[in-house]
Amino acid sequence: MCDTIIDIQSLNFSYNGQPVLIDVNLSVQSGDFIVMIGPNGGGKTTLIKLMLGLLEADSGTIRIFGKPPKGVSHRIGYVPQDIHINKNFPISVLDVVLMGRLRPGEGWSRPSREDRMAALKALKLVEMDKFCDHRIGELSGGQKQRVFVARALVTDPNLLFLDEPTASIDTKGQGEFYSLLKDLNKTITIIIVSHDLMVISGYVKSVVCVNQRFHYHGHAELTGEMVEMMYHCTAEDTCPVELIAHGVPHRVLHEHDTE
Repeated sequence: MCDTIIDIQSLNFSYNGQPVLIDVNLSVQSGDFIVMIGPNGGGKTTLIKLMLGLLEADSGTIRIFGKPPKGVSHRIGYVPQDIHINKNFPISVLDVVLMGRLRPGEGWSRPSREDRMAALKALKLVEMDKFCDHRIGELSGGQKQRVFVARALVTDPNLLFLDEPTASIDTKGQGEFYSLLKDLNKTITIIIVSHDLMVISGYVKSVVCVNQRFHYHGHAELTGEMVEMMYHCTAEDTCPVELIAHGVPHRVLHEHDTE
């Protein structure tokens, strides 16, 4: 697969006049598995929301499958960073996944047989179908995230965004979760925001560094020094990862940016 499914050109975005993303250009090919990294406040989540059509750019263009994001929302799955469900709320795993079948502006309606079949299929993909009648609050952090992924998959998307999906999962669960994503990547293009760099490097194909400006690396070879340097990418024209790749020595920085 070599089709371009995301094409971003000269993208700029600001909040209240404060630049968040500056001159972002990106081309994503079908079948890629990208991890997006960078300091807090660097613009990672903002970039995802722009690609989802939840925000409008100040300037530049975004095309997903050749169209503006809002025109292809049915082909995109999204697992946001914060999903709060009261553990005492009596909603089943199946009902959570069925929420992914809701259409904007239509409100809640009785799910059809087709909806239920799609939800069960999505749960089976993430190996959670046997928990379909359990309450969501009874599950572990890793199990909940699998359910939220199923909710994002219930419309059979071609592109999946995940924002810090393993924040509430223990180390063992993280490895299992990334293995799941690697398996899903056989048929779905994936972009994930993550700080678990040394864990996820064994699963992804490409690395994106975002800190206002944008740097794409079409490989996932990470060393400890590269990880530190990536988190100190600034708004300069050259990304430290590129310099490391060309053998330029760097002073190792030890305090991560917390903007």
